[in-house]
Amino acid sequence: MPARLPRDKPARNRNFRVARPSASAYAQGTEDAMTEDSYYWKLMRRAIDRLDAEGGRALTLEQIAAEMHLSPAHFQRVFSRWVGISPKRFQQYLTLDHARRLLDARFTTLDTAAEVGLSGGGRLHDLFLRWEAMSPGDFARRGAGLTIFWGWHDSPFGPALVMGTARGLCGIAFAAETGADAAMADLAARWPDATLVEDAAMLRPWAQGAFGHAVDGGNSAPLYLIGAPFQIQVWEALLRIPTGHVTTYGEIARAIGNPKAVRAVGTAVGRNPISWLIPCHRALRATGALGGYHWGLPVKRAMLAHEAAATGF
Repeated sequence: MPARLPRDKPARNRNFRVARPSASAYAQGTEDAMTEDSYYWKLMRRAIDRLDAEGGRALTLEQIAAEMHLSPAHFQRVFSRWVGISPKRFQQYLTLDHARRLLDARFTTLDTAAEVGLSGGGRLHDLFLRWEAMSPGDFARRGAGLTIFWGWHDSPFGPALVMGTARGLCGIAFAAETGADAAMADLAARWPDATLVEDAAMLRPWAQGAFGHAVDGGNSAPLYLIGAPFQIQVWEALLRIPTGHVTTYGEIARAIGNPKAVRAVGTAVGRNPISWLIPCHRALRATGALGGYHWGLPVKRAMLAHEAAATGF
């Protein structure tokens, strides 16, 4: 039976006009800070691709470290920092049939997720989320009158562009595959008439909570969903999927009461602006194929492996 999603009352917001920062304004300020992190993420991305290309045949630590031009100890340390687990264990999650096994063993109907207490506030990544959605009328104004703060932050998956309003986070993009300019342009284009203001410090507590680095031990990250009503339905459904579990586009379509809208669901999943926290990486094709990922398949693989390891799969 289809899971019926509780409907939050639409949030109202007052909006402002846009003064769009130039590419050079943010790129100059972020390139220096991102240089080392970008280098290591690109290196780990190459390592992930290399391990994935083996199709399940394990490489030794010495072999993969040599190919990355690092000592085994240094490679182990850097890899574990970025991916969250050792290279040896990570290989267990990158075999060709991993997605199928995950789908078989940890497929989640959204009915079940609600039954075990994952509805309402939404629990994922041991992070308690509260969210509200912009009203359809405000969304139709394409962000006019809305101030969105932005800043670059570290994440387990490379440099992350974080955006938020006074109400909560509204965007997380990952630049490791796309580059900083493309990530910024992508999120900014979603709300073309909003005012963008650089303020990484204002967003830091939420970003640290989102990526498990909260200095006060708290994990709180309010979300402000800015999207069309159908998109918000899909994103709310994604929030029902427990950490370490996956579902299919068809199951999401069924859960929102529109079982024939699988293709539209896939499009809405791809347009999710708050990656990682709204876990679009947990949506797979019914065949077990990973499908696409807006910020690059290496990032999706790393996220699934990170969560599978964290939950002991």
